[in-house]
Parts: sequence; structure tokens; C-alpha cells
Amino acid sequence: MLTDRISASILSADFTCLADQIHLAEASGIDWVHIDVMDGTFVPNISMGPFIVETCRRITPLPLDVHLMIEHPERHIEAFARAGANNLSIHIENNPHIHRTLQSIRSFGCKAGVVLNPGTSIHSIEAILTDVDFILVMTVNPGFSGQKFIPQVAEKIRSIRSLLDLLGLTETEIEVDGGITSETLPLVKSHGANVFVAATAIFKHPLGIRAGVSALQACFSV
Repeated sequence: MLTDRISASILSADFTCLADQIHLAEASGIDWVHIDVMDGTFVPNISMGPFIVETCRRITPLPLDVHLMIEHPERHIEAFARAGANNLSIHIENNPHIHRTLQSIRSFGCKAGVVLNPGTSIHSIEAILTDVDFILVMTVNPGFSGQKFIPQVAEKIRSIRSLLDLLGLTETEIEVDGGITSETLPLVKSHGANVFVAATAIFKHPLGIRAGVSALQACFSV
């Protein structure tokens, strides 16, 4: 049976005290630390590279969940793996040799994930479902934290879970990223997701990180 998990995205963290923020989130019960890597080309923003992954690896023993929103991700797999990534996810939209890239991720001992943008059909990943450990479904268009959840994507999550079950891939996890709050988490969970990426809902919660994590965790029992 799949475990519900929270992957806290440091995209909304205060980098002047990143270690303190991650330690507090860890003490509050998060499961993974999510690191968004953007190159300003594949998505309209520039963020973090292997150095930040290496820094997070020194800060926490939690799994590092690294999402590559970059052109030619296949060129950077080794660098991120050696920096300490545990999970590496790549987009189907810009990876024509997806099998090879997924095999490369696994060859470095990382879990391999494939990412779908909101407008991308699930049919694009049918041929590689046996090659991934998790599927990351974007519920916003990637590039910035704090965006509003796109509710129409929820049905895509249900369809992916049904297809995985049909193929006997019941241990393949479905991760969701974008606008995840205590209001939207129950919906995507009910449709089959079990890993929930949250940035603003944790690091910008008006009552603090601990309250943000607790509000998300409370949805697991709903």
C-alpha cells in the first residue's frame, strides 16, 4: 500500500536561513525535500543547481526530490546524482530519448520520475510506465511558486492511477505539484495521488512552517 507523503519545496523557503527552515520542516514531519531546478529556457524562471542539492544533502538526511525543469536534462543527471539527489524527475515534453534518460537516472542509484505538464496527455507516457518509480503531475504550469491550482488536472490523476492499477503497477507513486494546500490536497488524494509537493503552503504559512505541515497532514485522515 502506498504511503502518503509531503515533499516540501524549498522554492518558497527563506534562503537566508535555509538550514533552519529545512530543519523545522523536518521536525514538523515532512517526508521529502523538493528541489525545483529551472534554467530560464524550458520554464520562464531560473533557480537552483547541483550546488543547492549538495547543500541540502549536508543539511538533512531526508530524501531529496529533485525536479529538473531544464533543457537537455540528460546532460546533468550525473551531476545531480553525485550532489545527493535521491529522486530525479524529468519532463516528457522535452526528452525525445526518454528511455535512455530514465535508465541513466537509475544507473546512478536514484529513483526515476517522469513529469507531465497540465496540458500534456497521459498517452505520452504509456510506453514508459514500467520504467518509472513515480509520476509527477503538474497542477500548475511550471516555473513559479504560489500559482493557483488547475482543477481540471485532477481527472488526469484519476486516469493515471486507473492505468497503473490495470497494468499491475500498484507501487508506482503519483506525485502532484502546484497549488497544493489543505483545500486542494484532499481532491488530488481522492483521485489517486500519494505524494504532495507544497511550497507556499509550508514556508509561507501565516502561522509558520509547523502549522503549514500540520494542516497538510490533517488531510491524510480525511
